[in-house]
Amino acid sequence: MVNEMKTRAGLVALAGRPNVGKSTLVNAIVGQKVAIVSDKPQTTRRAIRGVATRADAQLVLTDLPGVQRPLDNLTERMQRRVEREVSETDVALMVLNAEQGVGPGDRWIANVLKNAPCPVVIAVNKVDRLDRPHTLLALEAAAELDVGDAIFPISARKGSGVGALADHLFGLVPESPFLFDADELSDLSPYVHLAELIREQILRRTFQEVPHAVEVIVEEVDTEREDLTVIHARVWVETDSQKGILVGAGGKMIRAIGTAARKELERDLGTKVHLDLIVRVRRGWRGDDALLDRLGFDT
Repeated sequence: MVNEMKTRAGLVALAGRPNVGKSTLVNAIVGQKVAIVSDKPQTTRRAIRGVATRADAQLVLTDLPGVQRPLDNLTERMQRRVEREVSETDVALMVLNAEQGVGPGDRWIANVLKNAPCPVVIAVNKVDRLDRPHTLLALEAAAELDVGDAIFPISARKGSGVGALADHLFGLVPESPFLFDADELSDLSPYVHLAELIREQILRRTFQEVPHAVEVIVEEVDTEREDLTVIHARVWVETDSQKGILVGAGGKMIRAIGTAARKELERDLGTKVHLDLIVRVRRGWRGDDALLDRLGFDT
């Protein structure tokens, strides 16, 4: 009689303040880009799941929105999603920014995680930007939070320490059949994934209130030709002034965004891409509960 190989699988929720590198870390563990990356807070709005699979184990990594004080219906939904995911996960991974040190937001998250019904691990990210003495100080500050039983110094951007962290996480998830097919990397729908790649390029080129007021909707994808994908997308902002910034003088800004987004989409899809990108004003969309429901932002 042949014994079936036992497998392990489970959910790992990444919690941390905005811009500590959670998205970059998810991509590093998965080994491919599944979450967009930006230096702007609120980059991650949905709880994006990246899937990392080995022969006998699988991690389903949830890149949660950065914990912050709710400002509107959208950020309130993001906050509730964080709290719910932490309560339902198999492992909680708290990510700290070694450069910034431990602040009030980190201590608030640590207090939430002390009540989590699961193992807690801390990753101290961006240690590649510090010398050894300052790295040790960052690790000591992480230990003083008194949460979890393991602390890993890592650089998600460069990959250092990520392998050891992933090995530890694989060992913590329970025995279980795989939760996703072994070749799946994310649970984002294809249209949302493409929209996120476009939004990433907007985040990289806009400032002040514009990044937070932008949402991208992919309305149609035409793949009739094997060598060409035609994508029709709409960019929503909340005011005419935001639209003016995004379009730019003579359309210069939106053309630059479109060119950069097209290159990213071509890398992702493996075909040439024609991107039809139009900016529209949708006033107060972040406070429209019915619209947020349609966009897939959970309550």
